[in-house]
Amino acid sequence: MRTKTEQLEALRGRFRTVEQAVPGDEDLGPFKLLPGTWSNEPDLAGRGWNMIALPFGPPQGATFRPPYRLLMNQYNEKLTFSLVDKAVPNRGIAPAAGGLTPNADQLLVALDYEQGIKQIVSDDFPSTSLTGAPDTAIHHEPGLFLSMTDPLDEDVVDIARLATIPHGDSVLGLGVATVSDGPPTIPGINALPLGVNQDVDANPYLQPYKHFRDAPFRGLFNPVDSTALLKAANEGVDIVRTTRLEFDSTVATGGISNIPFIVRQANASEMKSTFWIQEVRNADGGIDLRLQYAQVVQLDFFDRFDGGPGRIKWPHVSINTLAKVEDPPAPGPGGYDVMPS
Repeated sequence: MRTKTEQLEALRGRFRTVEQAVPGDEDLGPFKLLPGTWSNEPDLAGRGWNMIALPFGPPQGATFRPPYRLLMNQYNEKLTFSLVDKAVPNRGIAPAAGGLTPNADQLLVALDYEQGIKQIVSDDFPSTSLTGAPDTAIHHEPGLFLSMTDPLDEDVVDIARLATIPHGDSVLGLGVATVSDGPPTIPGINALPLGVNQDVDANPYLQPYKHFRDAPFRGLFNPVDSTALLKAANEGVDIVRTTRLEFDSTVATGGISNIPFIVRQANASEMKSTFWIQEVRNADGGIDLRLQYAQVVQLDFFDRFDGGPGRIKWPHVSINTLAKVEDPPAPGPGGYDVMPS
C-alpha cells in the first residue's frame, strides 16, 4: 500500500474524476481491496448479529420490569463499494515567514458504499410482538469512506466515514488505517449500559441482559461477550494480511447529528466501528477476501443511576463476517466524469 505522501503525489495535478471503483487501484490507499460486493450469502449466511436496547414502558399494575427491552437480530448483509471520487480538492492556505500564504490544499479520495441488511430471525426480552418477520429489511445506509492524503495529518487521522441513516442520523467518524501480517486482534466490547451497576446477577435492572447471557440468542450470541463470534469465525482460517480501518465519532471534529425526535427519546451520541479487511489463503493456495466489523453506537436515554452527567448510554452492537463475492464490472470507455476543481 502506498504511503499517504505517495498517494498525494500520484493525485497531484489531476482533474477531479468520478469513476467506477476497481479493486487493486493504488489511488484508493487503504481501501484498494474494497471495491465490489461483500455478502454473507452464500457461504457465510447468518454471521451478522445485532443487539439494541429500546425504551419500553411496563404496563399499568405490572410487577417490576425494566422500562426497556433488549432486541436481538441475526441477519444477512450486502455491502457494495462502487464509485470512487478521486482528487477531491479541499482548498486552503498556510501562513509562512514574510507574510506569504502558499497553497495548503488537501486532496481526498472518496469511495461510496451502500449497506443493506435483512434479518433472518429476531427475539426480544421482555417478549413482545414487535420484533418483525423473517427476511425483513432492518437497515439501509448509504455513505462514503474518505482517504485523506494530506501528509500533515499523518499522525492524527487519515481516514473518515460519512454515514446517513434513514432513522434521521448523520455520522462522521474519523480514524487511522493500518496494515499488518496475520489475523486481526479483535478486542472485547463492553455491551452493558453505562451509568448503572453492571453486575448482571445482582442488578434486577439488567434482567434482559441476564436473560440472553444465560440463554444466548440462537444458542450463540451472548450480549456480555459480544465479539466472541467474530473470534470464533477466524479459528482455522489462514489470514495472511489484515487491513484495519478504525472510525470514531468522538475523535477530533467527528460527531453525530440527529433529528429532534431521536434527540429527545433515544439520542445516538457516539459511534465507534472497526473493519478488518482480511486476505485469506484458500485450499488452492490463492487469496480470498473477507471483511469483519464490530460497531457500537451509544444510545442515550433515561437518567443515570450513578450520579454522572447526562443519561444512561446503551450500546447498540453490530458484528458481522462477510466474504467478497463479486468485483465490479470492468469500466467501459468514457466512464470518467471530469469535474471542475
